[in-house]
Amino acid sequence: MEQSGQLYDEASTIFSPDGRLYQVEYAREAVKKGSTTMGFKWKGGVLLLAHKPETSKLINLRSLEKIYQIDDHIACAATGLVADGRHLVELAREEAQWNKIRYDEPISVRDLVDILGEYEHMYTRFDGVRPFGVVLLVGGVDDTGRHLFSTDPSGAYLGYKAVCEGKKSTEAMNQFTKSYTSDISFDQALTLGLQSLKKITKKPLNTEMVEAAVIDEKDGYSKLEPEALKRFVEKHLSEEK
Repeated sequence: MEQSGQLYDEASTIFSPDGRLYQVEYAREAVKKGSTTMGFKWKGGVLLLAHKPETSKLINLRSLEKIYQIDDHIACAATGLVADGRHLVELAREEAQWNKIRYDEPISVRDLVDILGEYEHMYTRFDGVRPFGVVLLVGGVDDTGRHLFSTDPSGAYLGYKAVCEGKKSTEAMNQFTKSYTSDISFDQALTLGLQSLKKITKKPLNTEMVEAAVIDEKDGYSKLEPEALKRFVEKHLSEEK
């Protein structure tokens, strides 16, 4: 028979004596083991970067998707449990389409993140379910400006100017604190992201393992091809050792 004192460690709906929900914290641990993802607000939009895990040389890296388009003006990068991320992405896409049908206008970035947060929070309040072991970096541009949010398995979310989640995210955030400025250009943001990836992985930068997408104020969502990233690295980072 299980000891009653351990129940708060097994259920997501029971607080521990010191006021913690351990299942939510365990979900956060799953995120820390996920691939490194980054987001930046630059003066013309939002940039999302994701580092793909090289678990086997036999895997086709182009089949690994870490950044997802939600709408013409919104995208997200996921780190943590891939299946959990896909589930939330599908929910986000459905809500974005329903908003167009109901109100004949694109959904705002904050409204979409608020819906995701409420949905994730619901999975911390009922028996028989578990928190989502994933964090979404949601970036987009709407009538109120440029937005970048990071969700949490608890259902909370925060807005950022620059953010990193996943492996060695603390190291990257320290670098962002030193180097990020509010008037940063796209080239500067992409350079900062790639430099940070290179430093925390401690390996030569392989653009085949990097996924990048931009949400531009004028042109909306677009994805950067590996060839374009490679040319960018050769132009802007080739002098680095």
